[in-house]
Amino acid sequence: MNRFLYFAGFAYVALCGAVLARKLGVGHSGRAVTVDPVVAVAPPPVPATGGEQWFAAMKPFCNQVEVDVRTRFTPPPATSEGSGFSAACFALAGKIDRARTIIEAMPARDRGAAANVLFNVAHPVADAGDDRASGPMMELVLDYWPNNYMALYHAGMSEYSLGQTALAETHLRAFLGMYNAADGFTGAARAALQKIEEGNGTLLRVRKPAEQEPASKP
Repeated sequence: MNRFLYFAGFAYVALCGAVLARKLGVGHSGRAVTVDPVVAVAPPPVPATGGEQWFAAMKPFCNQVEVDVRTRFTPPPATSEGSGFSAACFALAGKIDRARTIIEAMPARDRGAAANVLFNVAHPVADAGDDRASGPMMELVLDYWPNNYMALYHAGMSEYSLGQTALAETHLRAFLGMYNAADGFTGAARAALQKIEEGNGTLLRVRKPAEQEPASKP
């Protein structure tokens, strides 16, 4: 009798083990559970109800490392405003040629609007004092909006800080021809032009003695 109970108990335990193993190895649908391989996950899409909303969500990623991937998975709205903000995002990332390509792909009638979007993005950067970073963006604005006097100013000051005195002089003189308010912008532009003129004068004084030397006798 005891032997019979022993075998009955052993059979019950084995049956429970088999049922448990089947539950663990089979999903609710009756198919065997498998582990999917690890795959790259795309960035979550950015809601894009308009160009400005798209840019607000994308701005943290407008840098050289992330801008290409993010805009590939979350493209801007297919509008002139969307293209303008897309160009601005690439310009903020320092990819000026890519920004220009985006604007050039637009109909000619829409490029001025894109330049306006780009200017509105670059202007706060310039007003914060970072003329070097904003300068290339302002130069791109001038390609499509040449009479934007603030773009002329910021481009000129950027060029002046980089030692590009010929371009700086051209842009700053054009700025002063359009804007004559007695404020910090005109003061800074005139001070930069004065420094450029002094530098040009110094170069002339260095050359003058050599030019006045008598011709050597044969």
